[in-house]
Amino acid sequence: MLELSYDDEWLPICDDSVLTPGRGMAALLPDGRQVALFRDRAGRSYAIDNRDPFTGAQVLSRGLIGSAGGRPFVASPLLKQRFDLETGRCLDDEDVAVAVHEVRTRELAAVS
Repeated sequence: MLELSYDDEWLPICDDSVLTPGRGMAALLPDGRQVALFRDRAGRSYAIDNRDPFTGAQVLSRGLIGSAGGRPFVASPLLKQRFDLETGRCLDDEDVAVAVHEVRTRELAAVS
């Protein structure tokens, strides 16, 4: 189960098998905000705000992921700005960033 740190608790988001390496997925939080979830090809999961700060559109989950200088990023599908998945910092404009959310994968106990 993929969980996101939310209001000092762990919020279950989805079964971790739903995330396809190299592709994003959006999730709606209880407060109405959206997060963009990603899994890289090495199996690491990331969550950032889904809102592109340059356009205001909820599209970062549809961006392409890659790496620059060993740093994982997602490129916005609209204007192509790249956002570091670990820090949220825009790699193309140092004055812009998106929020990063802590995620974890929790094993569910098998029911017998």
